[in-house]
This record gives sequence, C-alpha cells and structure tokens, in this order.
Amino acid sequence: MNAEDLRSAQKALRERYREMPSAALVTLHAQGRIGEDISCRLETGKARTVAGMHPGVGGSGQGACPGDMLLEALVACAGVTLNAAATALGIELRGASIRAEGDLDFRGALGLSKEIPVGFQDIRLEFTLDTDASEEQVATLLRRTESFCVVSQALARPPAFTVTRGQVSA
Repeated sequence: MNAEDLRSAQKALRERYREMPSAALVTLHAQGRIGEDISCRLETGKARTVAGMHPGVGGSGQGACPGDMLLEALVACAGVTLNAAATALGIELRGASIRAEGDLDFRGALGLSKEIPVGFQDIRLEFTLDTDASEEQVATLLRRTESFCVVSQALARPPAFTVTRGQVSA
C-alpha cells in the first residue's frame, strides 16, 4: 500500500465516521478456555495459542507467558502503526525493528508484599529504524506512532476495566 492508497482508504472512513459516529465503534474480542497444567487455550479467530504461567510464579514454562504476549501485542501494534504512519508521511523505511521490554517483580504476583505491584512496573519500547529521514521527520514519526498505537495508549491511559461473571451454558 502506498501513501495515496492509505489516505484514500482513511479519507472514506473518516467521512463515514463523521456522518455516522456509531460506525466507528467496534468491539474486539479474545476468548479462551482453561486447560491442563494450569493453562488457557486462546481462541482469537486468527490463531490458537496456549498460555501458561511463567516459571517465576510456579508454571512449567511450556505455554506462552501472558506477560510476553502483552509485550508482543505492543510490538505488533507499534509496528503496524509505525508502518502506516511512515507511509502516510511519505517516509521510506528500508527496515525497522521494534523491541519491548517490561520489568516484573514476581513477589507482587505471589502476594509476598502489598507494596510491590502485581504486573509490570516499567515498560520500554524501542525502535531501530533504517531510513534516510531527518531527525525531525523521525521524531514526528515516533510521536504519531505512540499517539495512534492502540496498545500503547491502553497502557499509558488505562481504559475502564470491569470483571463480571457469565453464566455456564448447558
């Protein structure tokens, strides 16, 4: 896809969403079922993955670690957004790699200290770009990527979050 194709596709969507804001609202979903060896089989509609507990909290390490999956989702979203933003800005990327790292203290997950949070304490996202773009263009590209990456925005500004109990179907 080139910049003109992307602008054209997004222009039509912008017009549609201005005319009918409800068309812009979508609900993404993921679904899973618990499995053997303290695992959860994910069914996203695109791929099947078995997630398990990290060895640092007593898991076997054979399933995909949900913490890793969160970082992978961040990298995937940031990579797609970077590519789209570069296309829209007319910035040629000969290559780009994206790396996410997150720091966890498993004492929180194991309930050893109320002062230590459960989950990530710090997350870092790094881009390595192969481009002739100026520093100003790269700065704009990274700003747009951060601003429009759905996963980074969900981490930076957490949405409302609720937990409910569904009914077992017969």
